[in-house]
Amino acid sequence: MSRILSGAMRRPRLRFDGWIAGMGTSSGTRVVVGHWQRSPFGPFSDVMLERSDGERLLLAPTQETADFIRGTYTFDTVRIVPVEVSVVDDTWTVAAGPLDLRFTTSRRWLLGFLLCAVPGALARRPAWSALTDWPARLLLPGVRTRGISRAGRREWYGVRDLRPIRAVWAAFEGTDLGATALIEPPVHFGFGSVPRNPAIVRVTTTVALGPD
Repeated sequence: MSRILSGAMRRPRLRFDGWIAGMGTSSGTRVVVGHWQRSPFGPFSDVMLERSDGERLLLAPTQETADFIRGTYTFDTVRIVPVEVSVVDDTWTVAAGPLDLRFTTSRRWLLGFLLCAVPGALARRPAWSALTDWPARLLLPGVRTRGISRAGRREWYGVRDLRPIRAVWAAFEGTDLGATALIEPPVHFGFGSVPRNPAIVRVTTTVALGPD
């Protein structure tokens, strides 16, 4: 009976497979791009920005994705805008309403090669993300691979690749955001930040829905 009850009470879990890119600019604006090739909402991309004054902004392509993301993370402003991402060789181009962004990646470091060896089936297991949480905190300060977000939603991040971002060009509402910079201070959308040095990671994110 206890096994049946625990199964019935298990929170629904949603899984997202794709990429997360985090980068800073000399203007103080930090940008986080999610590019999801597989998700419960189909393929989509979104952008989170934190401005130098602390404003947190979400740019999402549909009301459905916006509602889910702001139900998981914290924002001051949400805009529904087309979000288009294209990738050619090492260059990523993002067009998201008021944001125009282009960044280029460089060769993997040792950590990136180690992460590439993680099998996809293992990265999807929350137990693996729990195991890697403390090593991630030590190697990449501010980064967490598990935690609790808004509305009691639990999250696990299974990372399978990491590439440094070597150059960023970005403009918001036509204003240049400046040169590539570290993500300082860390972003404050959820329980953790992205790596301090601009980087893009391949990740499987699992979200267990909690009570609203």
